[in-house]
Amino acid sequence: MTRFLGVTRAVSALFVSVLLAACGGESTESTESTADSPTGLHITGAGATFPEPLYQEWIGRYNAEQSDARFSYEGVGSGEGVKRFIAETVDFGASDSAMTDEQMAQVSRGARLIPVTAGMVVLAYNLPGIDGELRLPRDVYVDIFKGRIWKWDDPRIVAANPDLGLPSKLIQTVVRGDSSGTTFVFTNHLGTIKPAWRNEGPGVGTLLDWPGGAMTGTGNEGVAHKIKISHGSIGYVEYFFAKRLGLPMATLQNQAGNFVKPDAASGRRTLEAAAAERMPENLRLFVPDPDAPDAYPIVSLSWLLLYGAYPEPEKAAALKAAVTWALNEGQPIAEALGYIPLPTNIVSAATRALDTIR
Repeated sequence: MTRFLGVTRAVSALFVSVLLAACGGESTESTESTADSPTGLHITGAGATFPEPLYQEWIGRYNAEQSDARFSYEGVGSGEGVKRFIAETVDFGASDSAMTDEQMAQVSRGARLIPVTAGMVVLAYNLPGIDGELRLPRDVYVDIFKGRIWKWDDPRIVAANPDLGLPSKLIQTVVRGDSSGTTFVFTNHLGTIKPAWRNEGPGVGTLLDWPGGAMTGTGNEGVAHKIKISHGSIGYVEYFFAKRLGLPMATLQNQAGNFVKPDAASGRRTLEAAAAERMPENLRLFVPDPDAPDAYPIVSLSWLLLYGAYPEPEKAAALKAAVTWALNEGQPIAEALGYIPLPTNIVSAATRALDTIR
């Protein structure tokens, strides 16, 4: 654990410097003294934007000791993270859409999919003057993103929300413009509940050609900010980002016909039941349309991508120590930030997969 505490201090310094640079500020602490590793051990990663704030928080809890390794993580989206991992230009990747069998076969050192957190994809919106709960039936939110429902006072939306006084205003959808695991999770859900979405278009994937003149944003944060400044907009985004910006989130209808708000407890129950029923050996568990009565309908794991073997034993040891901590002590922190803490059956499966890395 002492080794990991030192490692995380280095990562935190890197995140702080990047965030301050993005805001035009400067760090009050010299990054040279904290980001450089006395042992020369550098560990780099890239991938999903969804877990990046959580990784930063985990790292920040342990920034008090001298490091003996240097970690860095770049939130570039799941698609780009998988590309870099396959090309072996990073030591680890991160993805909200895991990896396909074809992608995993391209990794000469073997690939391990390690779930470390989970989240919910929410439909955040911007409708000034509408303070009540916005309910969206399953067929309605599919058709909103297909461009078939394009006004907020459409009879189908009004029927589900008779007391809201919805305005006669155009609906502006906001989507991801970069290759994204969040897009995969959302479109996999849409394609499951309405097969025509998958078979006739727009399809399921990490990057889509969206209908209806959708606005695009880069990363979850980019989409959330577009929604924040655009009246009449609605977009799909991970719960953490919508919560952080104070965006209202629609209550969605699940497979059982119930309307459910985003909630960590229901999300965890959904994952626990799914893992008990059909956890695959490679841990690539998708839950595109849970059937539990109280399940929130769009829940997904988020994975770290690790190699089966590392040429440097020190890198393998440092990564395994960090991930072991995240799977255990890191889960209450995840819940406090709005992520779904992993149920024990998924933590156990992830730990067993982690033990096979050498």
